Amino acid sequence: MKTSLAQIRSHERSVQLLLLNQFTINLGFYMLMPYLAQHLSGSLGLAGWLVGLVLGVRNLSQQGMFLVGGTLADRLGYKPLIVAGCVLRTLGFAALGLADSLPALLAASAATGFAGALFNPAVRAYLAADAGERRVEAFALFNVFYQAGILLGPLVGMLLTGFSFRLTCLVSAAIFALLSAVQIRSLPARRPDQVARVGAENQEGVPAQWRGMVRNRPFLLFATAMIGSYVLSFQVYLALPLEVRRLGGQGEFGTAAVALLFAVSGLATIFGQTRVTGWCKQRLAPGQALAWGLLSMGLAFVPLLAATAVPVPDAGIGRRLLAVVPPTLAALLLALGTMVAYPFEMDTIVQLSGGRLVATHYGLYNTVCGIGITLGNLLTGAALDTARAAGMSALPWLALLVLGLACAGSLYGLHRTDRLTPVAA
Repeated sequence: MKTSLAQIRSHERSVQLLLLNQFTINLGFYMLMPYLAQHLSGSLGLAGWLVGLVLGVRNLSQQGMFLVGGTLADRLGYKPLIVAGCVLRTLGFAALGLADSLPALLAASAATGFAGALFNPAVRAYLAADAGERRVEAFALFNVFYQAGILLGPLVGMLLTGFSFRLTCLVSAAIFALLSAVQIRSLPARRPDQVARVGAENQEGVPAQWRGMVRNRPFLLFATAMIGSYVLSFQVYLALPLEVRRLGGQGEFGTAAVALLFAVSGLATIFGQTRVTGWCKQRLAPGQALAWGLLSMGLAFVPLLAATAVPVPDAGIGRRLLAVVPPTLAALLLALGTMVAYPFEMDTIVQLSGGRLVATHYGLYNTVCGIGITLGNLLTGAALDTARAAGMSALPWLALLVLGLACAGSLYGLHRTDRLTPVAA
């Protein structure tokens, strides 16, 4: 932790503020979103398919608009898009707490999603620009703050939702309003050299810029190979909790075991990210680090695969250990793989963009990975259902292991063929 604090202080003020911004963004988001479905179905009495529609609109408006948000950031500047996204999320979260009609809820949900599409590419591009040659180190710190917000947000939200969900929404909106004001006042604007460079780039029309990205074959191959990392890491929220609940039950023990998954993942990143990144920088090329990270994420499902060979006790300490230990080991290995890969992943996007239209490249990358996550989760859910129906409990874990191995092999192949090497700006 002392190493992380020293690294934070050594960066420019803008980088420090962006790290704090990301923590606050995740704090405000995750103190509300985990409890939204219960509010919609319980307090408002919406049918299950309507709850899914409201949540799906938020996801679609974010994932589907990342490319637009990145393009706007490159044309208008990073700071205006960051501020606009936070202001829009302020309004969206306040509306989620106050609205009780379906049209208003859908509009609020779409606004919160589009807000993320505005500021996510801009924040990453701004961080990459101001970190300079220390991008990998900066993105390692970024992941620490990112995970800290995810870890703390649900705890704060649980306390506030104990009083009322409306209070949670209004507090979250107030956090984003304060964050908007801080960024307007304190976040530095673009430097003159950046303004001149972007002005020259924007002489080219948006369709031509997008066609240029689509013709960037190494970038598209890299984005496709990295889909697996997001599908695998998302299983901390999908397959692992379902497995814990299947064996540990829906009571207090199951709830505590699921909370342990999130705690292990978040705390491992907070206390280990900078050390892992420093070790990888000294010993591995970026492509090798990416491949090793994906390999670790694939191997995360070996404990669960091995556990399927053990007879499941009807009750007692043996069943509880089986419900907790393999999923927790999987969560820890997924966190380790993310720690290894994430800083080099963010840096590689900048490298493959040639330092040009960086936010737009981040936007397209997020869109590709978002589509992959949706398809991957549908297939994972189908594999879980098939496994239970057919008595083939090893099937989903074997499929996820193979996915990790295939993506790790793809990334290593891109590295060996020099397709991850920097492109001339």
